[in-house]
Amino acid sequence: MTENTRIDFIYLSEQDMIKAGVTDMPACVDTMEEMFGLLYHGDYRMAGANNDSHGAMVMFPENSPFPTMPKPTADRRFMAMPAYLGGRFCTAGVKWYGSNIANREKGLPRSILMFTLNDADTGAPLAHMSANLLSAYRTGAVPGVGARHLARKDSKVVGILGPGVMAKTSLSAFMATCPAIDTVKVKGRGQKSLDSFLSWIAETFPQITTVQVVDTIEAVVRDSDIVTYCNSGEVGDPSTYPIVKREWVKPGTFLSMPALCNIDEGMEKSDVRKVLDNTGLYEAWFDELPKPAHKYVPIIGVKFMDMIAEGKMSHDEIEDIGKIVAGDAPGRRNDEEIIIMSVGGMPVEDVAWGTVVYRNAVERGIGVKLNLWDVPVLR
Repeated sequence: MTENTRIDFIYLSEQDMIKAGVTDMPACVDTMEEMFGLLYHGDYRMAGANNDSHGAMVMFPENSPFPTMPKPTADRRFMAMPAYLGGRFCTAGVKWYGSNIANREKGLPRSILMFTLNDADTGAPLAHMSANLLSAYRTGAVPGVGARHLARKDSKVVGILGPGVMAKTSLSAFMATCPAIDTVKVKGRGQKSLDSFLSWIAETFPQITTVQVVDTIEAVVRDSDIVTYCNSGEVGDPSTYPIVKREWVKPGTFLSMPALCNIDEGMEKSDVRKVLDNTGLYEAWFDELPKPAHKYVPIIGVKFMDMIAEGKMSHDEIEDIGKIVAGDAPGRRNDEEIIIMSVGGMPVEDVAWGTVVYRNAVERGIGVKLNLWDVPVLR
């Protein structure tokens, strides 16, 4: 028997990723929904003791004797996010994540991401790809899955805090799943980001006939059918995180929270339905972090873990979107229900969407083929 030891893989630039369909939000929402079904049934693995870790992050000290060592400034991180996903994907991969908020002063995105996709049998690389769009679209698609199952079908008004990349992809996913949307309210910090967001809406979604720039978080929330906080900011003091007050939220609202968020006592009550993208993710965070954990990871699902530990909420009050997607738990139960969904982000999402985009690229002949070796020197 003749051994075939040659290994080739493809490199996909950002433009290659676009040609291969990375910005196809309806397809991305469907892929994330499929991924959640596999997640619920257990056909996946991530890192950590419970196989649900967000990833491994390099931490920098406040004071270092080495002058060139990076400082722990806002959004300063290096992180590896590995996962395996089964089903029709049956691939593994890792996203390597570099981030520095000061990048914006250089005309660069805050985060610069790469993703490597591997054969789940041999471990050989299949592709090495630009991952900023991959990450942005899979992140936005998860709120779309939530909206498909948890928002009112007649939702028309979306309230957005933070008009950045996450807001664009989240709104794209809401538009893909709630076609009656015709109004957007948005609050931002700077005119430049607001102008960019408004121009993007006008160009991308002409069916949105009303866009309102509002001055307060309360105005973002009041009278909205769907609410999302997509803002960035300093982490460490939950009292400074953007809050949701129960008195602002009208009956029937779906709140999708992929960024900094806090809630008042009214929103903590058990009649507000609390959904997570994956309970295990938050349990892994909670195990890894000092307490209260919400101080270190500002996602609202981490606060739910703190509340459970403090006896303010029972574990039975949180639900997984995977269980709802799989049909083992109900979606929206009535038009009055208030539902808040925490979106933490998981490496299995990168593997799912990365696999779809990779297979599109192969089918369409997109990308640069690179050779790892014909015959390995060491074996």
